[in-house]
Amino acid sequence: MVLDRVVAELDSLMSRIGGRFARSEPRARAREYVSGLVAGLERKNGWTLAERAGEAGPEGMQRLLRKADWDVDGVRDDVRAYVVAHLGDPEAVVAADETGFLKKGVKSAGVQRQYSGTAGRTENCQIGVFLGYASRHGHALIDRELYVPESWTDDRDRCRAAGIPDDVEFATKPRQVIVMLERVLAAAVPFAWFTADEAYGQAGYLRGWLESRDVFYVMATRCDQQVTTRADRAARADELITELPATSWQRLSVGAGAHGPREYDWARRQIDGTWARGRGHWLLARRSISDPTEISYYLCYGPHSARLVDLAWTAGSRWHIEEAFQQAKNEAGLDHYQVRTWRAWYAHITLSMLALAWLAASKTIATKGESPTSPKT
Repeated sequence: MVLDRVVAELDSLMSRIGGRFARSEPRARAREYVSGLVAGLERKNGWTLAERAGEAGPEGMQRLLRKADWDVDGVRDDVRAYVVAHLGDPEAVVAADETGFLKKGVKSAGVQRQYSGTAGRTENCQIGVFLGYASRHGHALIDRELYVPESWTDDRDRCRAAGIPDDVEFATKPRQVIVMLERVLAAAVPFAWFTADEAYGQAGYLRGWLESRDVFYVMATRCDQQVTTRADRAARADELITELPATSWQRLSVGAGAHGPREYDWARRQIDGTWARGRGHWLLARRSISDPTEISYYLCYGPHSARLVDLAWTAGSRWHIEEAFQQAKNEAGLDHYQVRTWRAWYAHITLSMLALAWLAASKTIATKGESPTSPKT
């Protein structure tokens, strides 16, 4: 019975995006592609997906990604709306993070030797920057951008060979996050907080952009981040936290981990900023219980009424996007692609995000006994 509802939900989801396809053939092939991404295949590439679909070769699947007539960005928007329909919550957290895709050669769009947090070292890879959505109902990926290094944008011939449009200019990863957040705000996605790691928290222009739009955030920063107190004294983040009395620390759980609750000691301190319109700024610290010398730091902006537990919970919510990456790679073939061009990367990643969203929705259907959602009219 549950399986029937899950299959019906896929039919509903494919109907939702059906209008993004100019012809029935790529629309049907997209359903086979998505079904194959969540199937128990060891590798999920053009050959294996085509074989599962009963096709003689990978040409059709490759054509779907490379040049078939369908609106890839439109499907991205549909995925976001679908996630909101199933997981939407005004208390949700939007998180930004990146993940690496190891590649060989130099022709894949945006590839170069660069640091990959996924590998934990510098590798020849592509980097995708993503937004994740996490609520009490579950989590999924809702947007994506391919990071294109300056070594590429400075060489337009190389870009054209990989299908990168001429109007694509170099953008830092925080700038790419701003572009995606603009889409989230324009779509009126319900959420309460935004979070990201220190690669984004260090970007003052991103923090300024968020505050100009009154988006509350908790973003990691370095221990040597210069912070100004409300008494107009500048000091390092770790120095300011060291000055706090022992009573400032509270032990809080910020979610369930693989080995039990994620418990840490947390403390915060008010810092300088615009304390107007009921808003405020804090320096937040997270201390390991097992090793008190292990402390992480966060810059925060939110309502005056925000509690320590609110800030800590938001900081902990970033783990959801890491879980979404793991699930997308293990269960929806996010990193199984064998494509080189700009358009093909976006097409595959978008269909993988759609598959992950379907899995997240299926979980709510199984646990709540929901009926499949009606397609958009």
